[in-house]
Amino acid sequence: MTDWRTVEWLEADGRGGFAMGTVHGHLSRRYHALVLTALTPPTGRVVLVNGLESWIELPDGRTLPLAPHVFAESGETDTCGRQITAFQHDPWPQWTLEFPGGITVTHELFWSRQEDCLCLRWKIGGVPQGSQLRLRPLVSGRDYHSVQTAGPRFRCAVTNENGWTVLQPDPHLPRVGMLGTFQFEHDPVWRRGLLYEVERQRGLVHIEDLESPGILTQTLGSDTREAILILAPRTEGRRLPISNDGLSLFHECCSREHHRRAAFPSPLDLAADAYIVSRGHGKTIVAGYPWFTDWGRDTFIAMRGLCLATGRLHDAQSILLEWAKTVSRGMVPNRFTDAGDAPEFNAVDASLWFIVAVHDFLKACENAGFAVPDSHRAQLGAAVTEILAGYSAGTRHRIRCDDDGLLAAGEPGVQLTWMDAKVNDWVVTPRIGKPVEIQALWYNALRIGSLFDRRWSAAAETVRRSFEARFWNAGRGCLFDVVDVDDVPGRTDGSIRPNQVFAVGGLPFPLLEGERARLVVDVAEKHLVTPIGLRSLAPCEPAYRGTFGCTILERDGAYHQGMVWCWLMGPFVEAWVRVRGATPGVKAEARQRFIVPLQKHLKEAGMGHVSEVADGDPPHTPAGCPFQAWSVGELLRLDRFVLAC
Repeated sequence: MTDWRTVEWLEADGRGGFAMGTVHGHLSRRYHALVLTALTPPTGRVVLVNGLESWIELPDGRTLPLAPHVFAESGETDTCGRQITAFQHDPWPQWTLEFPGGITVTHELFWSRQEDCLCLRWKIGGVPQGSQLRLRPLVSGRDYHSVQTAGPRFRCAVTNENGWTVLQPDPHLPRVGMLGTFQFEHDPVWRRGLLYEVERQRGLVHIEDLESPGILTQTLGSDTREAILILAPRTEGRRLPISNDGLSLFHECCSREHHRRAAFPSPLDLAADAYIVSRGHGKTIVAGYPWFTDWGRDTFIAMRGLCLATGRLHDAQSILLEWAKTVSRGMVPNRFTDAGDAPEFNAVDASLWFIVAVHDFLKACENAGFAVPDSHRAQLGAAVTEILAGYSAGTRHRIRCDDDGLLAAGEPGVQLTWMDAKVNDWVVTPRIGKPVEIQALWYNALRIGSLFDRRWSAAAETVRRSFEARFWNAGRGCLFDVVDVDDVPGRTDGSIRPNQVFAVGGLPFPLLEGERARLVVDVAEKHLVTPIGLRSLAPCEPAYRGTFGCTILERDGAYHQGMVWCWLMGPFVEAWVRVRGATPGVKAEARQRFIVPLQKHLKEAGMGHVSEVADGDPPHTPAGCPFQAWSVGELLRLDRFVLAC
């Protein structure tokens, strides 16, 4: 039976903001909110409206809570027999609640991209005439990573603007307009001690005080069973919608949003849409919700599934062109922080994944008959050449092409590969030297670069020969994870990790073929494969950690020491199919063995999405980010490209 307390829903606004919560209805993370907006899309996120206390007040004085929040001192709000009898996330979150005595509530919400507002509706049946639906907005006005403590003054200002009730939780943050079928009564109070259970489990600050400026009330008569509320965040210079008729505006937004979402061919295509957001004048990809923004590595890995496999070639082009502008000393940034802060160039693989994404984009355009303007093709080609030249000559963090043609990288205190967990000064998996997947990416980048400039062909061949000579671990029948560890010639790391799979699958040009490729896949299948992804370290290794843990030290120490990463199912399945000849029968078997179990996960954590990680030990409980871009992207890439017949 599904535990609605741990399953979460998501509504993204296309600008980096979102609404998110548990299906159960309580707020269990500091990131759960109804209006969480990005001031500098997709960064600068702030929480404006955290949630609603909502209840039905019957004529006899009884109250029926619709959203049972949990408080540190009093515990969970009495649910009065409330049952969630149905929940669906397609095309947007919708609940059916039942109370004793035949009272039913259907509740739905969606983010309207056209008007940039959150629309909520309640349909109520079985209540006596004269009952009231009451809502108390809970607001904060804070950075989305923090929590708020009650202060001596009540900050949230309330004004009226053309029929809208306008809240401003903080004078330095955007306003939120409220419009609907409710009457607003000014009744400011602090709601103290809200308990965020997930944050408590993670060893973080987990209690927050929220402001409530008043109560929204709608009387339910014999002909009034539908209640509407619209929440519209507005940054400086952006007006509220012209309409001041909440019911009409809701139905207009509902119609438009139904039409927009109906154009997606499947719920997974719609899930992919949540990650493609605005950046500057172009597009980018949010790595995951609720706490990630756009990361270079994640963007280019995820783009192949989110955009190319779904036919969103215009978006893919916009993303690549936007990132092509950022190349510096042969590197694209791995992460942007808030506006005005310098981007972070701390990944050896992000720039190489950019080149792979360019290749797959141009190939997808050719297959689809999508014309790429010569100027755009030249801009992408120039970025590819600049990256290859920078890596060949040497760039930040001792990233350089060594004498054997392989790519070396790393220095103490810096995490450069995708295994990038760091706690204070402790880099958990430093992997200084020549990591195996970096060689596969380097080889692919050179092969792709030779399509723009043939001078890179010889370098690619040198990489292939050196790789075959140096990476085979005869004792374990697979590949070393790193050679020349810590820049010591000949020192090797033979840990069984999933990184070796990239020499066989997950990239356009395999670096390893034949019998050795099959052995690599067999070792990965034996030690690393689970129903929803690959372990980051084999259980037979001394450093293996099979569960996520609670403290920051435990979690980050386990991230790449045994946790299952869902996105790695993509490269593994592609490798598994390749070494078996990629026949229709092989693809059908792979789909049944690997994809069907993964699809079951779509209802386990983030509804309709795929998680970031899960425990390495059975039952592989999902953890980390519940809505992860490259996890969804790789599932789409497998479905539409790798396993397509």
